[in-house]
Amino acid sequence: QVQLVESGGGLVQAGGSLRLSCGASGRTSSTYVMGWFRQSPVKEREFVATMNFITRSTYYADSVKGRFTISRDNAKNTIYLQMNSLKPDDTAVYYCASGYHQSPRASDYPYWGQGTQVTVSS
Repeated sequence: QVQLVESGGGLVQAGGSLRLSCGASGRTSSTYVMGWFRQSPVKEREFVATMNFITRSTYYADSVKGRFTISRDNAKNTIYLQMNSLKPDDTAVYYCASGYHQSPRASDYPYWGQGTQVTVSS
């Protein structure tokens, strides 16, 4: 099992920045892909970004490309999502996920955090 805990959400004005963190514990050596998804009350859970720790490849949703950056601190077993130039449409609960395949599909990730709320005001 892998346990994930997100932090760093909050309220920010449009154009501002936030950095989300996701700490992993448990059998972290068994998974090598982590990612971020988000869900708002009016949308299904959608892919944001993912990172493969072995290939170091990263992928982003078109809606966040150029504004968001996913990164990892190996020593802390933590990944981050740096979010810049935030828009009201970015408002959602952001979830960290861990799995075995680098994929934009939420169903491909067996481990999930509890989520952290990001609210962007106009």
